[in-house]
Amino acid sequence: MAKKEMKYEESMKRIGEIVDLLQKNELPLDEEIQMFEEGLELIRECEKKLSGYEKQVSEILAKNGGEADA
Repeated sequence: MAKKEMKYEESMKRIGEIVDLLQKNELPLDEEIQMFEEGLELIRECEKKLSGYEKQVSEILAKNGGEADA
C-alpha cells in the first residue's frame, strides 16, 4: 500500500505526537522502536522539504534581483 504524502505541518505535528508518546515511556519497547523509526523518517522528509523550499525562495529572489543569504 502506498504511503500518503504528508504536508510539512502535518509531519511536524506527527513528530510532536511521537515525541510525547515516547517521553511517557508507557509503550512496549517494540512499539517505541517503531515510533522512533517513524519519527526519523518524518524528520528526513521534513529536511528534504525545507531544502526544496529554500531553493524555491532563492530562485524567486534571484529572478527579482534579490539575494538569499545561504
